[in-house]
Amino acid sequence: MKEESIHFFTEDISYQLRQRTEIRSWLKSIAKKEKYSILELNYIFCSDEYLLQINKDFLDHDYYTDIITFDNSEVKGKIEGDIFISIDRIRDNAQQQKTSIKDELHRVLAHGLLHLTGYKDKTSAESKTMRKKEDSALAYRAF
Repeated sequence: MKEESIHFFTEDISYQLRQRTEIRSWLKSIAKKEKYSILELNYIFCSDEYLLQINKDFLDHDYYTDIITFDNSEVKGKIEGDIFISIDRIRDNAQQQKTSIKDELHRVLAHGLLHLTGYKDKTSAESKTMRKKEDSALAYRAF
């Protein structure tokens, strides 16, 4: 059986994620609460421009976003995916939401994982449920 693995990468920016071990444990606990396990999950931190190009190339969207999640899962309940996160957007959103960059980043880390467990955010009802799940995940962080 393949061991759970969560990796963190950067593209086109210099960024150092702190508390990687604690974040990995926390992300695994989010998946477990949703009755999922993580086979392989890659978080790629990048710039606005990098993520905009992914948005254009893969989703045919021409706008900035904070996160794009690609679900590569082949088995129900087993997460495999790539999550691209714009650190530029995280910083801007944190300022606009009057929250810390750390909290905003953790919210987005959880958001991408929650997408991979089946939660959507296209409608206002879906967004409301997603926000509750994010808030819950942030509330039980132990770091």
